[in-house]
Amino acid sequence: MSAQIIEREGKPEYAVVPYNEYLELLALAEDAQDAADAGAAMKELAAGQDETVPGDIAERLIIGKEHPVKVWREYRGFTQEALGKAAGVGKSYISQIENTGKTASTKVLKALAEALDVGMDDLA
Repeated sequence: MSAQIIEREGKPEYAVVPYNEYLELLALAEDAQDAADAGAAMKELAAGQDETVPGDIAERLIIGKEHPVKVWREYRGFTQEALGKAAGVGKSYISQIENTGKTASTKVLKALAEALDVGMDDLA
């Protein structure tokens, strides 16, 4: 690695490196952060603080063609009626959320999140 050191008042202040070396350093830093994040996630998982989700469920959530309430409901094995009962709302309300994009109130969203054992942000 070649670097030009720029000093201010006799102390190193900046290092100038060729761009391709900068890109290599950036990739190494990203790899190190990924490894640290993976390690932290594994510790949380081992401590029972996080849940693993099957790849097909994660993909459905990421793609976003389906409402998250529907994806989580099906993953948890609820019917619309059962989820409605657990959350204290009607089946038709669940259907409207899932199929028409009806925005649920914060109170209902919280009840759905609790019934589905997910965070409210997972349903937004």
